[in-house]
Amino acid sequence: MAAVKKGNNELLVYDAQGKILGRLASHVAKSVLQGKEVCIINAESAIISGNRNDIVKKYMTRVNLKEKANPEHSPYWPRRPDLLVKRVVRGMLPYRKPTGKAAYKRLKVYMGMPEEFASKKLIEMEAKDPRSMYVSSMTVKELSGLLGYNR
Repeated sequence: MAAVKKGNNELLVYDAQGKILGRLASHVAKSVLQGKEVCIINAESAIISGNRNDIVKKYMTRVNLKEKANPEHSPYWPRRPDLLVKRVVRGMLPYRKPTGKAAYKRLKVYMGMPEEFASKKLIEMEAKDPRSMYVSSMTVKELSGLLGYNR
């Protein structure tokens, strides 16, 4: 994470390249609840650990969940990698309370490296290599492709 002053708020930039999605999301959720502006870059490169078939089955169930009476009232799970990461972080916030909604508005998620952060030095979270710790895993980009995102 890199700390950059933005007005009177501190802007934290997390690089998701090769990081476990859940661990990254918990750090980000804590930071936004503390009142900091947070950006996540390279969201499509975050890693989800576990059996590939189980991960795809779990997220397919979430994406296809529909209420019979009124399908518009169903929960929405995006297929695009950056929005999927943002939705995972939202799950770790008290989203229905005013503090959670305000915290969620302080979160920005990007695919790839935006030009405004290209010159900034990014400090990554301290973690072991996830590929060596877990038997199987997949990236958010691979999951999005299997869910139907085709760009």
